[in-house]
Amino acid sequence: MTSEPDCLPAAADPRAPSVVVPPDACDCHAHIFGPAEAYPFSPERGYTPPPAPLSAYRHMLDRLDVRRAVIVQPSVYGTDNRCTLDAVADGGGGFRAVVVVDEDISDAELERMHEAGARGVRLNLLFPGGPGDRALEPVAARIAGLGWHLQLLVDVATFPHLRRRLEPLPTTIVFDHMGHLEARRGPDDPGFREMLRLVEERRAWVKLSGPYRLSSQATAPWADTLPLAEAIVGTDPERCVWATDWPHPALKSVMPDDGDLMDVLAQWVPDARVRQRILVDNPAVLYGFE
Repeated sequence: MTSEPDCLPAAADPRAPSVVVPPDACDCHAHIFGPAEAYPFSPERGYTPPPAPLSAYRHMLDRLDVRRAVIVQPSVYGTDNRCTLDAVADGGGGFRAVVVVDEDISDAELERMHEAGARGVRLNLLFPGGPGDRALEPVAARIAGLGWHLQLLVDVATFPHLRRRLEPLPTTIVFDHMGHLEARRGPDDPGFREMLRLVEERRAWVKLSGPYRLSSQATAPWADTLPLAEAIVGTDPERCVWATDWPHPALKSVMPDDGDLMDVLAQWVPDARVRQRILVDNPAVLYGFE
């Protein structure tokens, strides 16, 4: 694969949101990329991102008045978590990590990552390059003792027997990007309903993120995603967190403005008290913020 970026960079100067953001709000899903000479990409990657340094991410957070963050290991780095964990170290006590590991990783390395701020493992069940669903049980068994969660990049519409497969796992499940369900399928999709049952049973959390990935509409407010968000929040607002997915990797056409993403949350969740829970209280529980 070419070393030149094949997707768009994030907006350099996102606008401030119109809605008031509560203190200690958390962006629960973002990625840091580069510099490439320090953190080389995996040759098996599915895309090549442009640089997305921590300084640019901090600028975006400042524009949104967000102070906490969760840096998620992107697929382009495979199981080399150095870029992610270095960003968390530079971010201080307000940053956490979700890492990608092999099932044979040592207990000592998992403990080291825990001390470095890791609180979960991401499994890619959607795009090429991930270990596939065979890793669910062994990885969950390895991280259960640390109290970590298993974060899944999965299209819930295409994962057979979702609830039956995930319910026995010894870890909490976190679904990326509202279950990665195409908005046109709607909240009555069987896989989506299975995800909601796991939320209802308090076996799972859902990230309210990525509407531009799910919508048939190119620009905000991605109105066709509203029924999905309302169904998730209506099931249990205490099991929802919010995220930008900055720098919105692998997009090749329209780049969202992160200020729009915060304002869309206010449309999905008009009650300021519930938004406080989603932006502040729930992330504090899930990621262990003091």
